[in-house]
Amino acid sequence: MKAILLEVQNLETTFKQRKSTIHAVNGVSFSLRKGEMLGVVGESGCGKSVSMLSILNLLPPAAVIENGQIFFDGQDIRKMNKRDIQHIRGNKVGMIFQDPMTSLNPLMKIGAQISEALIYHKKLSKSQALERSAELLELVDISNARERLNEYPHQLSGGMRQRVMIAMALSCNPDLLIADEPTTALDVTIQAQIMELIKNLSAKLDSSIILITHDLGLIAGMVDRVIVMYSGFIVEEALVDDLYYDPRHPYTISLLKSIPKLRGQEFTRLASIEGSPPELLEKPKFCPFAPRCRYSVERCSRENPALTIVPGKDNNPMHKVACWVNTKNGVLK
Repeated sequence: MKAILLEVQNLETTFKQRKSTIHAVNGVSFSLRKGEMLGVVGESGCGKSVSMLSILNLLPPAAVIENGQIFFDGQDIRKMNKRDIQHIRGNKVGMIFQDPMTSLNPLMKIGAQISEALIYHKKLSKSQALERSAELLELVDISNARERLNEYPHQLSGGMRQRVMIAMALSCNPDLLIADEPTTALDVTIQAQIMELIKNLSAKLDSSIILITHDLGLIAGMVDRVIVMYSGFIVEEALVDDLYYDPRHPYTISLLKSIPKLRGQEFTRLASIEGSPPELLEKPKFCPFAPRCRYSVERCSRENPALTIVPGKDNNPMHKVACWVNTKNGVLK
């Protein structure tokens, strides 16, 4: 088994407002091994992106990391100064941001934007950086790479802009790649191409990957392990096959049931999750999913369950759930 590359312990991140505080991340703990692909899923606003942005302290001014430890390759990131963190950003850890339409600078040519990290981190000359940038564009399957270096983002399609973002994130051969909704605003055909590209490049460069998405169908067969988040908490963690074939948390079960399925001539109404996520103006002291849960019991409204190994065959330590009720294969036991 490979060594642990990233370890996050009890991470808590809040957003300070004039008269209130939003508790966006509430005690998140997880680890990632070298070469592993981890999926982080959940509804919009569940804390996926904020948790991962907290790792490199890429948070907006209103956000504060209140508690927790973040170890990357044995180094405590929270104790690093600004210069040390900058050495990791874009160099040891690459990030593909959500929207390529707005993440690229519209006033800079593609070549200048890719070259920037190479000049800063790898100390290449401008000509060397541009040559390497052309190689990176070819790596992500962009044709006429050298001509593209002199183009601006608006001259490229959405899929090509996303490939440029991937090239930028991989420019310094990072040990960890964080992909935050990498297929946002792309059509289904391009989504499949981008996901296949990320998977192939991960294998080729031996990089670990954290894939953030709200689409459980997108990561099937893609990642090794999945974390399911709700209201800033991890509510379930499992190997990808275990999560799909034996979901244990009612929220995970509901998410899987909401995925459209094709079953010949059989027509069924698409399932939905009633209600809305909590506002998180206070850190929940009870199960935050309880008001929307069809399995809810009286204890759910009094205590918030901890993430523990689920009872089952061999007590698989890779399958954990935060729930007071016992479900198996999506059925209450």
